Amino acid sequence: MWAASDFGANDYAARMKPAVVVLALAALLGCTTAAAPQRLASDAIIDAAERAPLDGYATSGRWSEPFAPFNVIGNIYYVGTEGVSSYLIATPRGHFLLDGAIAQAVPQIVANIRALGFDIRDVKYLLNSHAHIDHAGGLAGLQRASDAVMVASAADRATLEAGAIAYGPTAGMAFPPIRVDRVVGDGDALSLGGVTLVAHMTPGHTAGCTSWSMAVAGADGARHAAFFHCSSTVAGQSLAPEAYPGMVAAYRTTFARVRGFEADVFLANHGNFFDLKGKRARQIAGDVNAFVDPGALLRFNGEMEQAFEAELARQGARRE
Repeated sequence: MWAASDFGANDYAARMKPAVVVLALAALLGCTTAAAPQRLASDAIIDAAERAPLDGYATSGRWSEPFAPFNVIGNIYYVGTEGVSSYLIATPRGHFLLDGAIAQAVPQIVANIRALGFDIRDVKYLLNSHAHIDHAGGLAGLQRASDAVMVASAADRATLEAGAIAYGPTAGMAFPPIRVDRVVGDGDALSLGGVTLVAHMTPGHTAGCTSWSMAVAGADGARHAAFFHCSSTVAGQSLAPEAYPGMVAAYRTTFARVRGFEADVFLANHGNFFDLKGKRARQIAGDVNAFVDPGALLRFNGEMEQAFEAELARQGARRE
């Protein structure tokens, strides 16, 4: 880099004049490059979170235990851990990545994507089901690796950008905050490379719990409807009193809404919700449609509704 003192005054002026003209023209034409949006978490914060020891929840839930990545159906790939799901939806123009597990699982997710022949840098959209640490903790690291657009609901945005939720068993368990670039509402669609994902607001588990749906073709060429369920478990949260205003009504609205959905590929953010291991074993054994089950979503919804009402009654009786 040269300085004015290295040249005579006339030489300095002559060298600076073209640069001044270029900058002036760029300003007049509106061609100056906009600064890239800043990440909310520094490299130091992200790196520390990825190296941090696992807590009891993560250990018992196997949130960071390796699970071999695989093709679920069509262009949907499982790239998560044994205990927490993450999905890559591949397209010719880049990819969607749904959920980030915990920060410690980020290297594994990136490696899983690479093992399948894809590149994290080709992920264009990061999606989140809900703002709990086991699904949002790794998003900042994945955003750093991909520079993807982060998409989330309005109701969960504040939690994601704060890096901590204020209620429930994981309250106060901090994770690297993630910048939300785009807010979606019920029925909003994201399209990329001929693939469209539709957001469905299914609150209860969190106020901004978001499920996603898409069309997908099976190995046999048949068309299917995939539904990525946010979650409708109570998971140790307080229903009486409500952990957040309107929580009970939100759960009941979601149960009613899901009864109206039609999907034959039911996927969720924890493997035990949709028998990940069992279905994967059947797939390895030769069943190309192991993850196709027209009744799975409604069965899960019914089971969760019964469990919710039972827990609500139990907590209500305890307060009397």
